Amino acid sequence: MRKTITILATCAALLAGAAPAQAVTKDPVQALKAVLAPGHGVHITETTTLLAGTRERAKRRREGVFEFNAKGEVQALDVTTTGGEDGRERVIGFNHDIGGTGYRSGGLVGKWLAKGKTWWKDSHQFHLWHTELLGDDEQLINPAEPATLAALLKHGQRSRNTVTGTIRFKELRKVSLWFDHSTHSSWGENTKLSYTLTLTSAGLISRVRSAYTLTEGTDELVGKTFHVDTRYSRWGGKVSIKAPDRRKTTTELCAKGFCNWRLPG
Repeated sequence: MRKTITILATCAALLAGAAPAQAVTKDPVQALKAVLAPGHGVHITETTTLLAGTRERAKRRREGVFEFNAKGEVQALDVTTTGGEDGRERVIGFNHDIGGTGYRSGGLVGKWLAKGKTWWKDSHQFHLWHTELLGDDEQLINPAEPATLAALLKHGQRSRNTVTGTIRFKELRKVSLWFDHSTHSSWGENTKLSYTLTLTSAGLISRVRSAYTLTEGTDELVGKTFHVDTRYSRWGGKVSIKAPDRRKTTTELCAKGFCNWRLPG
């Protein structure tokens, strides 16, 4: 008898461990709005892979934090990227107006900084501020925007804690300031972006996986397929992103003896 009870208890434990993820009980858009507030944000960890045919061309990893406003728009970011050709790079960016200001440390720019300087300041980003800082392989979906999240839920198919769907660039641009302020917004209106959202039991986004193949853009990128996997944590936590120490910051770049120039773009 004791042996039978033990077997039944073991089976029950195994079944409990194999149970599917807890169902989402809250409306995701309302859950998102509840955590949006100035001075708060979300932490991200992102892996991007660029495929040329069946060959993997590049893989990079980003980790950092986004600070958003009450509308879910990213107004500041502090992100470190590893895995690129030029080594580790940290960027801090602010988009207080159409211009925006960015700071870079390490990477390619780090090789061109004057002695004693560790940050380069650029106030010429126009409105494409986050693509300039994070790169062409960034996540194009901003799940902190309520209108964006609502559109993704509408276009996708829900299965417990995941939503899978496809949306065209022109449809994403209508609802997302993040996408509209990216370089990609003009690279093919009918380009399809497939996505999978993962929701927590509280209805917040814990993961966004997206993939798209560019049909327009620079010759280097047309026809290439991007896979971006972003994880989100600590939604609504307090965030304070500040500009680097002015004593270690410069607006000049130096190469081969020439200074006071900046990167094109």
